[in-house]
Amino acid sequence: MGWLKHVWAMGMDCGGDDLSERVRDYLFYDTATSVCSSCLRRAEGKVIIRDDSVFMDKLCYACGKREEVLLADDAEYYKRCREVYVKPSEMPEKWNTPMKYGCPYDCGLCPSHEQHSCLTLIEITDHCNLRCPICYASSGPERHQDYRTFEHIVQMLDAVVENEGEPDVIQISGGEPTLHPDFFRILDEAKARPIRHVMVNTNGIRIANEPEFAARLADYMPGFEVYLQFDSLEREPHVRLRGADLREIKQRALENLNANNISTTLVATVSRGLNDGEMGALVEFALSQPCVRGITFQPIQEAGRSDDYEAAEERLTLTEVRRRIGEQSATFVVDDMLPVPCHPDSLSMAYALKVNGSAVPITRYIDDETLLAGPRSTIQFEKDPAIQEAVLGLLSTGHSPQSASHSLAELLCCLPELVVPSQFSYENVFRIIIMDFIDAHSFDLRSIKKTCVHIVSPDLRIIPFDTYNMFYRGELEQTVLEPIRQELALAGMALLTNDERRAVSRSLPMAHIEEVAE
Repeated sequence: MGWLKHVWAMGMDCGGDDLSERVRDYLFYDTATSVCSSCLRRAEGKVIIRDDSVFMDKLCYACGKREEVLLADDAEYYKRCREVYVKPSEMPEKWNTPMKYGCPYDCGLCPSHEQHSCLTLIEITDHCNLRCPICYASSGPERHQDYRTFEHIVQMLDAVVENEGEPDVIQISGGEPTLHPDFFRILDEAKARPIRHVMVNTNGIRIANEPEFAARLADYMPGFEVYLQFDSLEREPHVRLRGADLREIKQRALENLNANNISTTLVATVSRGLNDGEMGALVEFALSQPCVRGITFQPIQEAGRSDDYEAAEERLTLTEVRRRIGEQSATFVVDDMLPVPCHPDSLSMAYALKVNGSAVPITRYIDDETLLAGPRSTIQFEKDPAIQEAVLGLLSTGHSPQSASHSLAELLCCLPELVVPSQFSYENVFRIIIMDFIDAHSFDLRSIKKTCVHIVSPDLRIIPFDTYNMFYRGELEQTVLEPIRQELALAGMALLTNDERRAVSRSLPMAHIEEVAE
């Protein structure tokens, strides 16, 4: 009983009238392994729910930094992502790196990862005709010599095919990929491989200024898509995010894409207080463009060049973006946007059917009573196996607009309330994606293991895009990651070979003992 007396003496007894003063102001939901946003060492965290918002409270035992990070402003949606919208992991054909130091310090992909590549980026240059204040690749005009060789890019394409067999989507990116002198040869090589869909990530300047360039892109249809940077309909967000007012450029680019009916997705980088008030307007604008098959919203990931970016003031979560779209759009509501099962924490998606000049969101036509059940209002899939399979098949970032049309058609067959066009094709598909890349603030090891958007590194590893920008891009692996790996090795917290252990031992400072003459 001595320990109990000690507790009472400290005023920590379990009785009394002041119980409310000792109850946390939050609900403890889970533990988390994160990284410190300052030193990037692994940090201990706990996931808590307060006032219907989800936070990660984390502490770094290396540098002492403690921070509380907003993960979601919708606790029920967050829990649905964690507890309901899950499916067995789909693996790549091969692994690329061994497990030595633990996630996220072994990326490549290592056997600890839990998802294959739904979409793989290949960056063919760091040169760009813009110098955007916000750029994860730190690209710009000054990097005019930074083109990967044609032979190197072919190796990168082959690396993806080797990992995936038949890759779902490959995105040719940069820098500004359309500036590469071998750009069309690279597209030819991509189309010659068993890749289901090829995307080009571009700011659209060449497409706007060179109609013949746009016309040539049309030769790669079908199975080809332009991923067009399109942040705003207003001047200020362009200047803040891209360093110039690009509204006229974007309009001309769309005119040329429409003229050639080139499948296009608009992609908007979004920031709190800058362009988060026009998400609905951007959706409606995208719906008005014949060539546009969808729009993707990407909250800023604090990585690379992020001039004057203040995460505490400008950072947006996936659920905040989802809420704003639903509140501002004249077509979609919040509940139209569902978690994507391959990586529900970071991806949300909604589909609409475009018919006779109007758009009808599909998810609202799946009877709520068959999707929602239980006192916690969590989603359960329809017991009808046809609808269950169609919904899971539709919600995948591995879809192109064309392949999505097939899954959407399968789903529509289960929903007799809708009239399906007799000539149903990808031109009838419109998709919203929210793609919230994880950075050091929101890092959750559980979620990182499910990332399905990957990038080919220069040495041909396949690395999750989120961790690539934190640890592996450019010189980061040497300047940031290697010191962390060395610390883990010296602490005996790495799975090393005997030779590697001996090398680590030799790096330890030796104590030199001088003989003292008697």
